[in-house]
Amino acid sequence: MSFPTWTPDAVSSEARLRTERIWRIVESQHIASTMKLVDTLAEQELLEDILEQSKPPLLPAAREFDYLLTAPFRYIPFHPGSRFRSPTDPGVFYGAESVRTAAAEVGYWRWKFLQETEGLERLGPVSHTAFSVAIHGRCVDLRLPPFDRWEAEWMHPSDYGATQAFGRTAREAGIETIIYRSVRAPEPSWCAAVLTPTAFSTKEPDSAMQTWHLVVTGTEAIWRREHSETFSFPTARWEAP
Repeated sequence: MSFPTWTPDAVSSEARLRTERIWRIVESQHIASTMKLVDTLAEQELLEDILEQSKPPLLPAAREFDYLLTAPFRYIPFHPGSRFRSPTDPGVFYGAESVRTAAAEVGYWRWKFLQETEGLERLGPVSHTAFSVAIHGRCVDLRLPPFDRWEAEWMHPSDYGATQAFGRTAREAGIETIIYRSVRAPEPSWCAAVLTPTAFSTKEPDSAMQTWHLVVTGTEAIWRREHSETFSFPTARWEAP
């Protein structure tokens, strides 16, 4: 079955209004990294202001949102980009249905970095922050008909040509979020590609954030939270076929 050329009208006709709560995990260095360089809170605030001026400008639609929500819309990804964003496309905020699914996705990319760095045998432990945010808006779900017939293209582990092309068409169609099956999680679960900050239901993430510590070796990505809650992902399933 050949992969179709989707048109904005065809994609728009499959859109549905949808409300979800999604999770994202980021490294917990946003405050600590600058505090290491200064002696007082006033100096830290001044340094943050200077750094803010040197960053790429925010889109007008993102200026009122918390930086944890807007950062993915601000920076250009490295080649070849991400699943639904090429280096020349606007930003995409990636989230997941649960902390575990988000941990699998982040764990994969840290493991990939480890594999590509000569002489490095392990990473971590590195502190991360998990946070959630509610989204609402026009959505397409690639797990459902008619899109599910091309699951192989949506879930390809490294070739993002089809998904990036679809992401561009979805933007033209006014789609705010793309739901798709997680490629890195060992169990069936979904991720969300938020194409615009207008999909966020609130200006800030939920206040109940979680701190996790990640260790990555050649064979396993291990997440540990306080109270001994852990996730472990064997890396063998991430190996290229």
